[in-house]
Amino acid sequence: METSTENFYDEMADDYHLIYSDWKKAVLRQGEVLSEFILSKFGNKNPEQLSLLDCSCGIGTQAIGLAKKGFKVTATDLSLKSVSRAKREAALFQVNIDFGRADFRSLAKSIAGKFDVVLSADNAIPHLLTDEDLLSASQNLKDKLQGNGLLVLTIRDYDSIVKSKPVSTQPRIFEDGRVITFQVWDWSEKRNIYAINHFIMKEVDGQWLTKHTKTTYRALLRQELCDILNKIGLFDVKWHMPEETGFYQPIVTARK
Repeated sequence: METSTENFYDEMADDYHLIYSDWKKAVLRQGEVLSEFILSKFGNKNPEQLSLLDCSCGIGTQAIGLAKKGFKVTATDLSLKSVSRAKREAALFQVNIDFGRADFRSLAKSIAGKFDVVLSADNAIPHLLTDEDLLSASQNLKDKLQGNGLLVLTIRDYDSIVKSKPVSTQPRIFEDGRVITFQVWDWSEKRNIYAINHFIMKEVDGQWLTKHTKTTYRALLRQELCDILNKIGLFDVKWHMPEETGFYQPIVTARK
């Protein structure tokens, strides 16, 4: 994972909520959807019976939502600034979460204990650009699972995206037209690697201010990820599409 990934999320920490029209509602909505999905894989146990590690928690979008539903949540991220904000947001939502800072590739050493569920949402895994890093991270995710634990990853639908390789996203307009966000994507000619240039434009006192941040992703295909998860010994690898789950991204699950 490149240093630019950590820098990107450090720089985005204060403004990450602007990706959503209403971030607080998104926290509750995603918590509801993911809770229902996860519990369906555990015979509809009570969430209080399940420990969960969100290993790319960002500012807490999924971790807080799942803690509100009753899960025992531990949350980590590469970005210390994101973790610091997530702590503040968790306090405002009145939930208890154990927070820490960790890289995907060193979870086994950095985080104590094992969990019933290990989650990485919001397209975080594709920041790992090489098979070597993906294998290392996947092994660390596996190591944090209890026996028969559930791995839950959400990523963009790259099988569809690589067919057209879009160069930008549609602008999203919030706060009565005073906030505009969009991305410009620069694709590598050699591999399915692309850099995103993320722009946030805000009107402040009649003037437009623009913030630009940049990071890199791998357009990780479903079969590529399945092969890696199978290679490290996870089983029952399955993809679940948004029309099935109600979540905004495809979800891949696997068992230890």
